[in-house]
Amino acid sequence: MSRVFNFSAGPATLPADVLIQAREELLDWGGQGMSVMEMSHRSKAFIGIAEKAESDLRELLAIPDNFKVLFLQGGATLQFATVALNLADQDSIVDYAVTGSWSKKALAEARRFANANVALNLAESGIPWGPIPEANEWSLSDDAAYLHYCANETIAGIEFAFVPSNGACPVVSDMSSTLVSRPIDVDRFGVIYAGAQKNIGPAGLTIVVVREDLLGRARSITPTLLDYAVMAESGSMSNTPPTFAWYMAGLVFAWLKSEGGLSVVAERNARKAEKLYTAIDESDFYSNPVHPSCRSRMNVPFTLADSALDPVFLAEADKRGLSNLKGHRSVGGMRASIYNAMPEAGIDALLEFMREFENTHA
Repeated sequence: MSRVFNFSAGPATLPADVLIQAREELLDWGGQGMSVMEMSHRSKAFIGIAEKAESDLRELLAIPDNFKVLFLQGGATLQFATVALNLADQDSIVDYAVTGSWSKKALAEARRFANANVALNLAESGIPWGPIPEANEWSLSDDAAYLHYCANETIAGIEFAFVPSNGACPVVSDMSSTLVSRPIDVDRFGVIYAGAQKNIGPAGLTIVVVREDLLGRARSITPTLLDYAVMAESGSMSNTPPTFAWYMAGLVFAWLKSEGGLSVVAERNARKAEKLYTAIDESDFYSNPVHPSCRSRMNVPFTLADSALDPVFLAEADKRGLSNLKGHRSVGGMRASIYNAMPEAGIDALLEFMREFENTHA
């Protein structure tokens, strides 16, 4: 078996150790005589799996006791509406920072359920590349129900280097490409949510970390399964949860702990990104458009000097086992998503190929 280096933005590469363990346990988990996929979510065996996953995530992120951790469905995109339904009324003012495609979509959804104020808009004219101004330069509201931002714009490759704030206003963050890639101060947030298919596990699972004092505020029209309080009370099992994705996320959390925790992982991620950005910046053939102050450690877009060479680059990269480097259709060019599970060997292989391609085609 030969595995490629998968630079997909999501569903993304998973740790080989995790996949091997899942394969070994696929038919018979823990001597139960059945797969995790076949277990009742209310069985003692699966409850143990779920509790271990939550415990490991709490340890990795140092999540305070006054936060609930939810394992939900619907992807981060469903949270665009869920956040507004849980934290605001129809007439409430909610502040949104728009720094790319995903925060723009979050804003559009919030406008269906609240009075959304655009506190920052880098996306007014096409794709934004930064820099991101400090929050004291934004058009923040005095009485916003919450402040929302996307920590990492996967498509544009823009990442916040700071946590914006507006006094006591709860901060809500889409951390789909950021969660468990580095340590974060959870106490600075009201709600954190993330689709699993970047750093956490397979698609189908969404992690929500919500401060307890924000529970019980959902408006009366909120669907039961979108009510944070209901899902917290039921242990995320008001209905059948995505059991296999939950199990896989738990294996990833255990793997992250075995790697030394998020501080060690963050150092490795910074090193990988620095290697790639340095090679791009030192080349006249490749370029990255993002302002250095907000370059993503997870998603690195880059262009070739001659875009006519894009299909050639991609075809030759595929032959070298460097997969899914095509940039998002709205941006073009290339994009290397280098999440936790991408080893440094993958970066080294990509850089070697890029140098050879430049020498041949420059």
